[in-house]
Amino acid sequence: MTRLGIPDEIRACLFDLDGVLTKTAVVHAAAWKQMFDDFLRRRDGERFRPFDAVDDYDAYVDGRPRFDGVRTFLAARGIVLPEGEPGDPPGRDTVYGLGNRKNLLVLEKIRKDGVQAYPGSVRLVVAARGARLATAVVSSSANCQAVLAAAGIERLFDTRIDGVIAAERGLAGKPHPDTFLAAARDLGVPPAGAAVFEDALAGMEAGQAGGFGYVVGVDRTDQADALRAHGADVVVRDLAELLREE
Repeated sequence: MTRLGIPDEIRACLFDLDGVLTKTAVVHAAAWKQMFDDFLRRRDGERFRPFDAVDDYDAYVDGRPRFDGVRTFLAARGIVLPEGEPGDPPGRDTVYGLGNRKNLLVLEKIRKDGVQAYPGSVRLVVAARGARLATAVVSSSANCQAVLAAAGIERLFDTRIDGVIAAERGLAGKPHPDTFLAAARDLGVPPAGAAVFEDALAGMEAGQAGGFGYVVGVDRTDQADALRAHGADVVVRDLAELLREE
């Protein structure tokens, strides 16, 4: 018999997508770097300082809605750009233009290389459903549904709160807890009865701010201490570590 290494009072599991369920965090990091480096090189010339796909990614964009990530990184560099319009062409020097360019790069990389799910994460989701726990995906990505389908895991979740649904409902993105709270409401479970599974520091903060019963940090990039400092109750390198055979 397989048991879950989470508190007994947990009745629902809320999973981030990129870096937790699917091996797409590295794809996003590469797309952010390509987009920002192109912009910064064009803007700064010889003074160009590249986007760091680890430190800058973790601190400013990981887990956040795409355009919030653009704003946060630019602010960290002291760069002010016009917001522009949602339909700005990819690469226009506006917040929306840069964000649209990043999304185009991600889609190109996914079409080229496909999407893989982490086997250990799939095992945990299947075990959670076998234990009659409700399951949800909570992602800032507007491509969440397509990624789930490409990875073959779409049917493992009872509800999905992603970038598209968050925009429709007017939900603030991570590090605000709104999207996780919406998923818990959809599942009919109070925050104290739900566990959050995240790899991003912004996701840790969202889990802590929402008063969730358990916050699991998934350490894919050697940032275990930072995950704990931002609110993780436990940190694992792979979600299969939480499974207990009896």
